[in-house]
Amino acid sequence: MLSNLTQLIIDKCTIFNQPCLLCGDWRARLGFCAACREQLPRLPVTQCARCAEPLAAAGLCGQCQRRPPAFDALHAPYLFDYPIAALIHAFKYGKQLQMGVALGSLLADFAAGHAHEYHFVIPVPLAKERLAERGFNQSHELAKAITVTMASRLSADLCWRKYNTRPQASLGRAERRKNLRHAFGVNCRCDGLSIAIVDDVATSGATLSALAEILKKQGAKRVDGWVLARAFSPKT
Repeated sequence: MLSNLTQLIIDKCTIFNQPCLLCGDWRARLGFCAACREQLPRLPVTQCARCAEPLAAAGLCGQCQRRPPAFDALHAPYLFDYPIAALIHAFKYGKQLQMGVALGSLLADFAAGHAHEYHFVIPVPLAKERLAERGFNQSHELAKAITVTMASRLSADLCWRKYNTRPQASLGRAERRKNLRHAFGVNCRCDGLSIAIVDDVATSGATLSALAEILKKQGAKRVDGWVLARAFSPKT
């Protein structure tokens, strides 16, 4: 939960007190009224302990048993479904940077309920071409929010993206892994560090796994993924 002082500042600041993004109610706080926030599609409690894929029973999903990702755990509060999917799409592709505060608050509230400590919180880096096209890195905006909640250190330059990969959305699972092979670089050794990677959406988890793999090759002890929404994985 936010501290009382931080909450008081937010309550008095008109920047944070905008109409609800979903219904327009002026009683909203941090972009959502209480009713709309309650109706957001939460990820089921029963999920894969490694990749957060929704499951019928607790444990590891078949994919994580056969080929576990490089990250140690994935944390996500919501399913990538309406209206979260529409909000993320508007945020990323509609140049709606101001939505970052509202969406970041959702992830920060979720993170506040989990006792995790990290040396660094890092956003999934964008290629220079994609960053120039979009104008901002949506993962960086979410990472800023979660860093405050975790009382950790944000590092936007620990990793970089070597080249502009093909969009993941149209690819199957195997193609996603191949698409991201050697896509990331790390600027320094990470010996013994615990690191949280932040992104907006996880589907197959290939992006998070590729970045976690290179961080662990540089000595990171633990790497977790944190995303706002979990989509259903492609099966091929």
